[in-house]
Amino acid sequence: MSARSRDRRVYLRSHPLLFALLSATRPLRVVRLGHTVLVHDPDVYREILTNVPLDREAEGTTGGSAARLAGGGTLFDQAGEQHRDARRSLAAELGAAGVARLRPIWQDVIERGLAALPGPVDLVPLAEDIAGATACALTRCPADPRTLAEAAIAAAAEAAHEHLPGRRDKAQADRARQAAERLSALLPEPVDAMLAVAAVNTTVAALPRAAAWCARAGLWDEVSPELVRELLRLLAPTPLLPRVAAADAVIQAGREGQAGRKDFQVRKSDRLILIARHAAESHRDTAADPQAAAQAVFGAGSHACPGANLARAQLADFLSALAPHHPSVRKARAAHETALPGYARLIVEGRIAEDRTRICA
Repeated sequence: MSARSRDRRVYLRSHPLLFALLSATRPLRVVRLGHTVLVHDPDVYREILTNVPLDREAEGTTGGSAARLAGGGTLFDQAGEQHRDARRSLAAELGAAGVARLRPIWQDVIERGLAALPGPVDLVPLAEDIAGATACALTRCPADPRTLAEAAIAAAAEAAHEHLPGRRDKAQADRARQAAERLSALLPEPVDAMLAVAAVNTTVAALPRAAAWCARAGLWDEVSPELVRELLRLLAPTPLLPRVAAADAVIQAGREGQAGRKDFQVRKSDRLILIARHAAESHRDTAADPQAAAQAVFGAGSHACPGANLARAQLADFLSALAPHHPSVRKARAAHETALPGYARLIVEGRIAEDRTRICA
């Protein structure tokens, strides 16, 4: 089975009905289901993120979940210039100088975590340690990194239910509240809850999946910045972005001169499910516009993720540390009902251990 097919199993395991619906509607590019709009088309995806006013605190959106995580205040819930200032401040912290400051922290965790190679290593708890240590440094959290990571994973999993179709009962709401309270209690500033959730969950989802893809596709001799960008496009660790329109807008579905180009009406309060996975053409081996597709996994315009440089640097260091061992996957189990598609367990062994096993046999 190919690396893509095995990764698709992981992708579908987290929320099978939702992702089956998204896959079935992909050929339609833009689909309205009542007050919900599914956006698969890359051009429409970018236009909505760059030109449509969005309600950052609406129920069922990432921002709305973040507001409840933080007890009413989040890193980016300010309006106007305050919002832009907050984003600029974080972007500077996660820029080249910020990445250089954080890099020794995760490199030390990687070195210690892979010390057992070529013997067996489970990359999932290692990814949690990397994510937790980075998030602790970003938020100045004094908690144990693994404790913060586990709390952020639990909070995200409960919050993710708000983005899914169907009614949410009181028990689920109570679990989400308790998970949010546990996370907030660990942080010096509750407003950093969303930052911790994003930093931890994308890392824990991306690193093991990328390693498994490299192992199964035989890419260990090809690790480079270009491969890192392409793996992030193929994996799309955050496969969809739930948003809500804050005003009416007209979107042009399709590029100038394209066949079938038409206007599409977005109404105020429409729920917009922006499928980053399809905007990045993750379902294709190659993208029509590689540069735009590589950026799509991180959003667009003023709504682009400021942590893109950090994500690329962290994945590059992780794969570079693994590459000399040419690890292969020995045991793998996909996670179920997590916020983002990922592994619950991914045990790898280095090439030397593999050769010894063959000799002993």
